[in-house]
Amino acid sequence: MSDAAAKRRARQTVNNLALSLLATLGIVLVLVLIVPRDDSNRIPHVDYQQVAQDAAASSGQPIVAPALGKGWWANKATWATGAADGIDTFEVGLVSPVNHYIAFKQGFGTNPTWVALQLVGSIQTGTIVSSGVEWQVWESVEQHDPPKSKDYVLVASIGNDTAMIYGTADKTEFETFRVTVSKQLKEVY
Repeated sequence: MSDAAAKRRARQTVNNLALSLLATLGIVLVLVLIVPRDDSNRIPHVDYQQVAQDAAASSGQPIVAPALGKGWWANKATWATGAADGIDTFEVGLVSPVNHYIAFKQGFGTNPTWVALQLVGSIQTGTIVSSGVEWQVWESVEQHDPPKSKDYVLVASIGNDTAMIYGTADKTEFETFRVTVSKQLKEVY
């Protein structure tokens, strides 16, 4: 066998490898382009007002389910009986029209220990009165980037019950939400 034939076979192997690589990349590109992808929201919307009605009917508690404007939706709504700590809670997680998170939690028959456990790592920085409801403003001692859901918490005590608003929304959305919740708290208590 001559040197020329060996060189030709060696070059042919490299050429075949390059052609094989191009063919494989072409097939992958075609598959990526033709396979459909679902870009829809995978988080289910929850009928939080129905959950609140069912919980109120079964427990007899004055549960608040804030009626909000267009664009708001719930991604979570739970009624939990206080099997472990003796505190029944209703909690709803809401997404604002600009995709910010706000949660509302209502505890029934709460005590200072339960409230303190909800606010671990926060200090009270002020109070706000809205529709006759006094809200304590609690802020996290440590600033987080991105913000965590309990970096800013509003707490209202109504008799033996406690209402909390927290999340990662901006102050304007908190204000809108607080006004709505305050009016409904005054209606049910």
